[in-house]
Amino acid sequence: MATQTKSTTSIADSVEHATERVVELNEKATENGRKASAAYLNSYEKAVLSLADSYERAAGATRLDWVSSVASAQADFTREITKAYTSAARELVR
Repeated sequence: MATQTKSTTSIADSVEHATERVVELNEKATENGRKASAAYLNSYEKAVLSLADSYERAAGATRLDWVSSVASAQADFTREITKAYTSAARELVR
């Protein structure tokens, strides 16, 4: 009977250790996912804002006031939408 108890205890210890390991790996995976999401959002935001800036500069180079005004309004709208989107996404990732 002592052998069965020892074997049962050994199995219980193995299961407990495996469970702890799975929890630890799950926490690491979750944290790495958060980091990757944050990096993606930062890259996305920088790329879109840079594109909006370039668009606005290119329109300003035409020296036509109405083209510059329209492009500036579109670039501002794009910046605002991008900042709102990335801010909301960051809140979900936390």
